[in-house]
Amino acid sequence: MINISINKKVIIFGFIFTFFSSFGQSFFLGLFNAPIRNELDISHGQFGSIYATATIFSSLLLIWVGKKIDEYSLLHYSLFVVILLSISSLFFSYIESIYFLFVGIFLMRFSGQGLMSHTSTTAISRFFEKTRGKALSIIWFGLSTAEFVLPVLITYLFLSYSWRTIWQGIALLILMLLPLVILKTIKTIKLDSREEKTSSEKNIRIKSWKRKEIIKDYRFYIISLNMLAGPWIITGIFVYQSFISEAKMWDIYAIPKAFMIYSITSIISLILSGFLVDKFTSRKLIPIINIPLLFSMTALFMIHDEIGAYIFLGLIGVSNGLANVLGSSTWAEIYGVKYIGSIKALTTALMVFSTAFGTALFGLLIDFRFSVESIAFISGAYIVVSLILLLIFRKNLEPIKL
Repeated sequence: MINISINKKVIIFGFIFTFFSSFGQSFFLGLFNAPIRNELDISHGQFGSIYATATIFSSLLLIWVGKKIDEYSLLHYSLFVVILLSISSLFFSYIESIYFLFVGIFLMRFSGQGLMSHTSTTAISRFFEKTRGKALSIIWFGLSTAEFVLPVLITYLFLSYSWRTIWQGIALLILMLLPLVILKTIKTIKLDSREEKTSSEKNIRIKSWKRKEIIKDYRFYIISLNMLAGPWIITGIFVYQSFISEAKMWDIYAIPKAFMIYSITSIISLILSGFLVDKFTSRKLIPIINIPLLFSMTALFMIHDEIGAYIFLGLIGVSNGLANVLGSSTWAEIYGVKYIGSIKALTTALMVFSTAFGTALFGLLIDFRFSVESIAFISGAYIVVSLILLLIFRKNLEPIKL
């Protein structure tokens, strides 16, 4: 890392952490849905209920543990998260019962999707100010890269290795690589640091809200309704991708291959959203987050040919790219950065909780024999209602200036 600026080191750290958060993300865990269900002899609904319950518990714990990033050094906090992720991945390889499955999913959701993404986005949100949008768009390339590479890679590895062996390899990779990344990038970084600026740049001071204040602010709930649409809908689709393929009579590899389109559209929207956020601000762009997702549900509802997998996942990728940047920067814009770790611990927990909701809801609907088209319609209806509420109150999303 010699001769690399502090700004770039922080971005490299964020990129790699978001990449490795993928091991706790639903798109990745969903790849192991079928072999685990077959081995444990459980239904879609049972798997979904276990997944949802474990995710809910992980989101509750995240509210407390995530807040600690405001109290400890980024170095020590990051090392703790990495060690936990490695242990969680190793444990996942030893799942032999529904009880072990619950604990394994809990650990992966908590350490992977929860703490890894929370650590990277909190570090970026606090460190960067003027170029926060671009910085966030760059680090979220890490997850988009994982979504592009891992589904195809894991599908290939299944031909030669058991799912347990794959998870043991993941645990070893995490433990060997990530501590070195931390020491080479953010060893001397503190969360009250700021990006390097020119002398002509001035700060506009806004009120920094505490977590107990934002939960009394109605704007928080209006924004959250829209922010949480993607997590619960997309999670349901990722976890039950095998059900969608079977119901649509698509090839079993159709959705894993379509993830490449999803990743490409995510990357494109990440690039655009980073520039748009820095130019127009996140709070003005929030209404567009879920419009591509609405079109995606429309495509899933209407298209039965295998090309539909590429269309609806491509549209999901657009919304996902927008949401990753806007979702991370909006809270800092409206509520300030002094207590952003505490605030993002809550919002990340809500996001994780919503993924549990999506998993449970989709699983129950599938067990009650709802069609893919009916599930897509229900998802689209939620998007429309939350968007209407946001449009009504969008003029009230300005921060309080000091």
